[in-house]
Amino acid sequence: MKLHFDPKQGYQLDAVTSVVDVFRGQPLDTGEFSTEVSQPEGSLAIEGDLVIGNSLKLAHSSIIENVHAVQKRFEVEQSKVNEGFHDVLAIQGVIPQTRKQLEGGMNFSVEMETGTGKTYVYLRAVHELHKQYGFRKFVIVVPSLAIKEGVMKNLQITKEHFDLLYGKPEMDFYVYDTKQKNQRKRSIIRQFARSSSLQILVINIDSFVSDGNIINQESEDGIAPIHYLAATSPVVIVDEPQNMETDIRKKAIASLKPLCTLRYSATHKHHYNLLYKLDPVKAYDLGLVKMIDVDSVMTQDSFNSAFVEVQKVTSTKTRVSAKLRIEAATQTGVTRKDVTVRVGEDLYQLSGNRDVYQDGWVVDEIDVANQSVTFTNNQVLQKGEDTGDNREEIQKFQIRRAVLNHFEKEKKLKQHGIKVLTLFFIDQVANYRLYNEDGSVGNGKFAKWFEEAYRETANKPQYKDSVEHEGQDVHNGYFAADNKGQWKDSRDTGGEGGKTAADADAYELIMKDKERLLSFETPLRFIFSHSALREGWDNPNVFQIVTLSQAQGTIRKRQEIGRGLRLPVNQEGYRIHDKNLNVLTIVANESYEDFAAKLQTEIEEECGVEFTGRIKNKNDKRAVTLKKGYKLDENFKDLWNRIKHKTRYHVQYSTDELIAEASNALSQVSVSAPRILSVRVRLQVTQEGIDSTLSSADEKLVQQDITHIPDILGGIQKKTKLSRDTIYRIVETSGKLADILKNPQQFMDEAAKVINTTLKRLMVDGIKYEKIAGEEWEMQLFENEELESYLSNLYAVENQEKTLWDYVQVDSSVESSFAQDLESREDVQFFIKLPWWFKIETPIGGYNPDWAIVFENDRRVYFVAETKSTMDSDALRPAEDLKIRCGEKHFAEFPEVKFGKVTELSDIRF
Repeated sequence: MKLHFDPKQGYQLDAVTSVVDVFRGQPLDTGEFSTEVSQPEGSLAIEGDLVIGNSLKLAHSSIIENVHAVQKRFEVEQSKVNEGFHDVLAIQGVIPQTRKQLEGGMNFSVEMETGTGKTYVYLRAVHELHKQYGFRKFVIVVPSLAIKEGVMKNLQITKEHFDLLYGKPEMDFYVYDTKQKNQRKRSIIRQFARSSSLQILVINIDSFVSDGNIINQESEDGIAPIHYLAATSPVVIVDEPQNMETDIRKKAIASLKPLCTLRYSATHKHHYNLLYKLDPVKAYDLGLVKMIDVDSVMTQDSFNSAFVEVQKVTSTKTRVSAKLRIEAATQTGVTRKDVTVRVGEDLYQLSGNRDVYQDGWVVDEIDVANQSVTFTNNQVLQKGEDTGDNREEIQKFQIRRAVLNHFEKEKKLKQHGIKVLTLFFIDQVANYRLYNEDGSVGNGKFAKWFEEAYRETANKPQYKDSVEHEGQDVHNGYFAADNKGQWKDSRDTGGEGGKTAADADAYELIMKDKERLLSFETPLRFIFSHSALREGWDNPNVFQIVTLSQAQGTIRKRQEIGRGLRLPVNQEGYRIHDKNLNVLTIVANESYEDFAAKLQTEIEEECGVEFTGRIKNKNDKRAVTLKKGYKLDENFKDLWNRIKHKTRYHVQYSTDELIAEASNALSQVSVSAPRILSVRVRLQVTQEGIDSTLSSADEKLVQQDITHIPDILGGIQKKTKLSRDTIYRIVETSGKLADILKNPQQFMDEAAKVINTTLKRLMVDGIKYEKIAGEEWEMQLFENEELESYLSNLYAVENQEKTLWDYVQVDSSVESSFAQDLESREDVQFFIKLPWWFKIETPIGGYNPDWAIVFENDRRVYFVAETKSTMDSDALRPAEDLKIRCGEKHFAEFPEVKFGKVTELSDIRF
């Protein structure tokens, strides 16, 4: 296969031009600018060696003008300029003096969303800078092995493409490798420095960051290789510069004495003189990357053991704390919530006294250095880890879902000549591959589960005819090793290949031979790796990414999806732009809502994108003003005097009726065993934010031994306040006692919910209100309230004679239309939106009616209205409907006041 590149993609040409135009006015260097290699100060003087380098003749003032022009053209923030700067070349008399310098110096940043061709862009910029200005020495600095291999591969596969565009310029590219012999390393550097042709050197930052690196040590001639590089004034290109922001790494880059530093990333830590920005929203909008599906795999109704997840460990001068996620009891059941804890705090109490946290879940130690929390039961959890939550069952189900998704994708895409790849991220090599002491290699649990799932799926009738390879042939892995041959489970170091010849073959195929991997002829379709492939490596035909990681909280979402965003290619090597085909699926071990929220937050934090759906314009905020002399308004006084009295209630219901109705309702409830649920949604990245649309769902029962039965009656009693005897009679009469063993926590939650719902309804049926003598809502409270809101939540009043304020707060379009009708109707003499503190007590919480209105036509009518989008009580939430019914009974004690639920003003009848 031969990959083809489109030279006319507008956004890539813009990114290239943004850099090239910084040097507009720089004359083309057709000769050879040579300089003498000098030793560092303090060393013995010896005869120097001549090298050929880049020459900048453009005044810094012109560069400032060019940068500002580029930034204006591409609508990015204009760089600041510092005063009091003397250009080195100006001091030497080479160019005129200037007293200004860009705040970011000669660092220039280009931001491009992952998968949009960042490497292609900076390689093309190299050729343009060489063609237009004669710059010929370029050093590409990378932070990792994977990125280094990716850059070298791109140099190889784009050579023919750039030869056609730029007339086959004489060019050499090298990689500086720590595994090369010292003589070879020095030879590469000198060849790079002395050559008069276009030269590109790819080097890992760790190769020259330390004084002990060979490149920084003097050779026999007394000159360190780094000084040959520095003498050329190279254009330095930094790939993923956010990984090189430490002082020691910045110092190492500065030691190259670059003519300028070009910084390319999707996630810059600092935007030094930002020239061009292609953010995620624009990339998705233009169809430059794949769409994203999230296949969320989580447990459902599994609250029968203690769940604890460590999300963050922090320290200040006065305290050390940890943010945990636990499962807490609420009135509506068990839900996950975040709590911040210090040493000595008890999760039993924080969970609402749930029995599963009784055995030693007291915080014993918080270790900031190790980012861990220890409990008195000796459980130790690192940041990102949790107590289990059926982890292995979830991982098995993730693999099963991934295999099924892969077969579906391959069935759809093969007819278009597109091969599908699935990438698994794991946290421990041993989970996938076992290396025994006798030298033999075996499958870890992930490989075993994968082959089981593959066989199971391949045998399904709909896929039998399309299976071309056995399960053991379609998966393999790449794992970086350190210089002692030990696997690194947490980060990529300098190791390559692996422990066996088979590992070395996999390394060549995955890391270096992109075209062969993309061919249908190559069986490999499922790639397992740890963090070694998380940054820098990519393949356009990765259509699925699965994170089988214990510590899900430690992985950035943009990093997780980044390996699969690039648009795919077919068997002829041409890019595919069909949005219906270009869909990346993420099989995640968290809810899709959490995934989408984290992704949106990262895009906001890392790219400075403000999603309009979440951001409101502060200038649109208004203070709501109470009109002067409101107490003298006769219509207001007339209305207020009729509704201001407070009431109390009492209720009557029959215990036997409660037992009969609640047990009947409980008998209809289905209690299910814990299960793993998969929900797949399509994420849409828009200016408003990240939305989701449901695509499919799947589930699997979890085989779980219930080892702890909580106090069921006591748990229900806490939530209902009924006697244990009444609760027992309800449960026994329901015929559901056996369901307790299926799922104790779910049974307890469902029973409490059913009993409370029945109890509230019976209480409302039997409720009776009476006025409390001498108690009323004081008119003075209106003055104590300072109202402020956004214009989108306000209705602007034109005729303030009809109400108290210049704006009326509204919560919906129904309320806004209602307010407009109130103001325009001639028979409406006066109206107010009842303030939040006007609350009627009910058995299910305070009830705040919406409007109080005075009508006058042939007679005067006082009306309290509740506005809802529907008149159908069954369509309302049960609590809403019960509160409205309480409102009816409250106002029944006010003979001159009518009450009703309405959708629009015309619904009011009297």
